[in-house]
Amino acid sequence: MAKILIVDDERAIRSTLKEILEYENHQVEEALDGAEGWEKIQKDGYDVMLSDIKMPRMDGTELLEKVLAAGIDCQVIMISGHGTIETAVECIKKGAYDFIAKPLDLNRLMITLRNALDKSTLIEETKSLRKKVTKSAEMIGESPAIRKVKDMIERVAPTDARVLITGQNGTGKELVARYIHEKSNRNISPLIEVNCAAIPSELIESELFGHEKGAFTSAIKQRKGQFELAHGGTLFLDEIGDMSLSAQAKVLRALQENKITRVGGEKEISVDVRIIAATNKNLKDEIARGNFREDLYHRLSVIIIDVPSLNERIEDIPMLASHFLHQICSDYGIPVKTMQPDAIKELMEIQWTGNIREFRNVVERLIILGEKEIRREDVISFARHSKQS
Repeated sequence: MAKILIVDDERAIRSTLKEILEYENHQVEEALDGAEGWEKIQKDGYDVMLSDIKMPRMDGTELLEKVLAAGIDCQVIMISGHGTIETAVECIKKGAYDFIAKPLDLNRLMITLRNALDKSTLIEETKSLRKKVTKSAEMIGESPAIRKVKDMIERVAPTDARVLITGQNGTGKELVARYIHEKSNRNISPLIEVNCAAIPSELIESELFGHEKGAFTSAIKQRKGQFELAHGGTLFLDEIGDMSLSAQAKVLRALQENKITRVGGEKEISVDVRIIAATNKNLKDEIARGNFREDLYHRLSVIIIDVPSLNERIEDIPMLASHFLHQICSDYGIPVKTMQPDAIKELMEIQWTGNIREFRNVVERLIILGEKEIRREDVISFARHSKQS
């Protein structure tokens, strides 16, 4: 059942539409002109609004503009007896979902309404998923070490400066990259992630820069690379210390000239991309060994953010434990379990070689194997014992 607002100065049309839509189990309200429609839509939320164009006090076009300018989540279907192709195109350009001319074809109206409701549902689901992703990607902790990282993100994010994120495996380098992107001026464009360690060296160039049809045996069609896909946004190069030297040379050129060339191609393609890189290696040592280009290192490391290990921020463990308890229990659809203070203390005495990733896994194990209240004995049995074995 959807909530629908009908805005029309003709009572007969309002009554007819209301009767039809209520028969379809929708909740329907009426407004006799644009001004009344605007008052109602500000007070109550509607899934769809059906609006005439020519009305006294405020016409449908002005109402549409006000709804869109206010950022109100409502699909607007324009209806009019004075419809032309130009009018329909203009309404849709302004942001209307669709335009239907009077006299109304009820079959078309019902199909359009159903599609508009489907779009509303998708928008709501997308918002819900984004909230879940944002919630799961929270940077938890208030220790001096993690506070320093948060402060650095706040300073760096609004700029286009390249950032090199360093730290051990499992510390949350990807999370830092996402935070930088979300707080940047590029956040309406994509954040494209490339794990350089997971892509074979012979394929990394094609992955980053794309390829032309026939560039190599399996290149059966043209393909855009991640630099092109990230245009206007951010490209996150994770584990960049594992990138081949030949790919490093091409990345360096792309950073110098803001241009790329697809594998097997000759045309230069301009790209506007912010680069964030991450590594668990000491790149200066890799430079000394001849595994990493020094000039690329200096291009990438305008700003360096070192993410602390969990052992360097053990005072965050109580907060992290609470966060993961709520998150994991919610994912499993079970009541939130609690953890006794001595269990927390026991967790704080463990050496976390796998950092946050390992810690989350341990909390999940304790939730699955422990009782409603997790005890110190559970931590010894299911956390310490597993690390020793």
